[in-house]
Amino acid sequence: MELLNEDKVIDLSELFKIFGDSTRVKIINVLINKELCVNDIAEEINVSQSAVSHQLRILKQSKLVKYRKDGQTIYYSLADNHVEKIFMMGVDHINEI
Repeated sequence: MELLNEDKVIDLSELFKIFGDSTRVKIINVLINKELCVNDIAEEINVSQSAVSHQLRILKQSKLVKYRKDGQTIYYSLADNHVEKIFMMGVDHINEI
């Protein structure tokens, strides 16, 4: 594999930083199974709605989570299968340790 250029190194570093927050990891974990609204995510991971909203904003900006509106309710899901793969590879790695 070729060495990454500086821009790619920075982008990859930023991606991995996103996984450095336990609340964001919990959100990704619950969104692997189904799309959920903020209230449901907060209940599932036992975190306040405001904390979930804040972390979802970061996940959306990083293009790891997408959303859709259904009336007044906004449902969140993983942006694509790469997010789940990255997450599951991390889980596999820590299970080997």
